[in-house]
Amino acid sequence: MDSVEDREVIVVGAGFGGLYALYLLRNSGFDVIALERGGGVGGTWYWNRYPGARCDVESLQYSYSFDPQLEQDWEWSERYAGQPEILKYAEHVAGRFELEPDIRFDTNVEQMDFDEHTSTWTVTTNNAIYRAPFVIAATGCLSAANQPEFEGIDDFEGAIYHTGKWPHEGVDFTGQRVGVIGTGSSAVQSIPIIAQQASQLTVFQRTPNYSVPARNQPLDPKIQANVKANYDDLRRAARTERSGILTAFPLNEDLAREATEPDFRSRMDHRWDYGGFSFYRSYVDIVIDPVSNQRVADYVRSRIAEVVEDTEIAKLLSPSNTIACKRPCLDTDYYETFNSEHVELIDISTCGIDHLSERGVVADGSEYDLDAIVFATGFDAMTGALLGMNITGRGGLRLDTAWQAGPRTYLGLSVPQFPNLFTVTGPGSPSVLTNMIMAIEQHVEWICACLRNMRSEGHQSIEATEAAADSWVDHVNTVADETLYPSCNSWYLGSNIPGKTRVFMPLIGFPTYAEKCAEVAANGYSGFVVT
Repeated sequence: MDSVEDREVIVVGAGFGGLYALYLLRNSGFDVIALERGGGVGGTWYWNRYPGARCDVESLQYSYSFDPQLEQDWEWSERYAGQPEILKYAEHVAGRFELEPDIRFDTNVEQMDFDEHTSTWTVTTNNAIYRAPFVIAATGCLSAANQPEFEGIDDFEGAIYHTGKWPHEGVDFTGQRVGVIGTGSSAVQSIPIIAQQASQLTVFQRTPNYSVPARNQPLDPKIQANVKANYDDLRRAARTERSGILTAFPLNEDLAREATEPDFRSRMDHRWDYGGFSFYRSYVDIVIDPVSNQRVADYVRSRIAEVVEDTEIAKLLSPSNTIACKRPCLDTDYYETFNSEHVELIDISTCGIDHLSERGVVADGSEYDLDAIVFATGFDAMTGALLGMNITGRGGLRLDTAWQAGPRTYLGLSVPQFPNLFTVTGPGSPSVLTNMIMAIEQHVEWICACLRNMRSEGHQSIEATEAAADSWVDHVNTVADETLYPSCNSWYLGSNIPGKTRVFMPLIGFPTYAEKCAEVAANGYSGFVVT
């Protein structure tokens, strides 16, 4: 690896962010290459192939908007697209725009170093070295799997899987005794499917999560045709929504705490039966007012109690924390699954898991014999993939050192002391609190416009100032503190990763954020030093 390949821009990642960055930069005349650790495109949808993996944003909205013909040509089959279909969509996009020749697959970034004298980045991978003035990290918010290090993990004689690194050939659990550790989103989606195959399913739960029915179904061709006929208006309307997601119900300013019981029950039943995230838009104050939040949480707990036949199991599956302070889950028959005789729920909230043995899992002094273990333990969200690249910026400053007290960015796009490095949907941007593809398009378009401006003005370097980053981090936290989001331990704060500093990482609210980004650019990239 002595030779170095020089480019103008290096994109890290070939998920939806990396693909769009590659497309837009190439069309803008930049000499660009994308580096992807996987063997194909798709990012999170390349790796997350676990049973039941499905997007929680409706397929007609979880799609690119940059090419009208692409919008018209692609046909979605379900209300919520599953992983295989989303991956096919990513592959279609890569093929349609001939992106794959400029992607280096099976290429893992091991180190990135900035040279202050030449204003260039050297990117060292497992099989080659690349150099470029600019790097765009499109590494994804949920791409660094959280693999727990249980004592005895190497002693277990059965198979071990992680939902975030699922075998591409799939897994057949027929007739097996399977243990699932975790009850977050990937577990909520996979448990009903695994239960259909396994002879015995044992679920180890530390903290229950709220889940609302997805009500997934084949996509009505008439609905799809109507959306396609009005895509421009619908996309424009979505960008005015805090989450970037349109719902089937009109906006309201009603307060849950003020609703009469019959009206409250009727509205919640209607939203529950319809399915999806519109449930959390039933009242405007759900994530603001503790009283309203409690009322909605009580409603969900009542629905769990209606579905789960065993009263004690229903109680264990009923969360006690603030509803929606964690990423809400959408499910298909999740709670119903626990009515099956061969499905067992083990509460590890107080005892945790002692260790793994040759035969299975030991928790609270009891050993559970298993043939396979599935870690549904989520991700080192928002920062894990970035820190995993061992990035060194100005003056030898490492990114993990710069972020010891939590991630510090300006707009979620740039980090002080790390010139010419852009992050797509980085910490401090709406990212995981939005329709991710909408957020990706906005970020990539801003970055590309910035690079075009720099090229036309003859600039070599752009870097966020310390003051701008400090002010922005304060802003992100101020906005969060006006809500109930920080009120419980969640991966939004990094609480699922031992030793990770607890800081609320995403910004709440897409429209005002997009306006701020546009304002910064219009003001000559205020908050940045451009030379």
